[in-house]
Amino acid sequence: MNDPGTYIEHDGRPAVRFVRTYPYPIERVWAAVSTSEELERWFPSSMAYEPEVGGTVNFSGDPHLHDNTGTVLAFDPPRKLAFTWGVNELHFELQPVGDQQCTFTLIDVLGAQNEAARNASGWTVCLGELDQQLAGLPHDGPHSETAPPFRPIYDGYVASGMPSGAEIPGDLNPAT
Repeated sequence: MNDPGTYIEHDGRPAVRFVRTYPYPIERVWAAVSTSEELERWFPSSMAYEPEVGGTVNFSGDPHLHDNTGTVLAFDPPRKLAFTWGVNELHFELQPVGDQQCTFTLIDVLGAQNEAARNASGWTVCLGELDQQLAGLPHDGPHSETAPPFRPIYDGYVASGMPSGAEIPGDLNPAT
């Protein structure tokens, strides 16, 4: 099952969830979602972290956010990485499907319900970049001109009824 982005509750908090099944072994997908070198190709921010529960996570380089830090909440290679990012929590969970496939689930536990459509749109762009990276195809990252445009994706989530209304960074809005 691939989940293109669904609003859910996670431990009683609002969240968005994405599920992708990749035709790659769990170790390959784990490297893409847990190493700084590979994260910087698809994740919205450069990310360096101490690989242990309680470790510090350093975020930098996202043009829409100030540099900040978080805390590692779970670290269980090659199956789970979770950390705080501002008031949000990100959970990366991997499950092998045989020897040559892996299911990756990303859950973004939100600070507020109205962030759902905005964050789901951002993750849709980022996960598209991850898809390209894992397939060995050229891509320039989620903030590049070659990444899918944010606004049509956001409008689609809003039209589907996903909670919305959170502030969207100015350069992600079309010129008026």
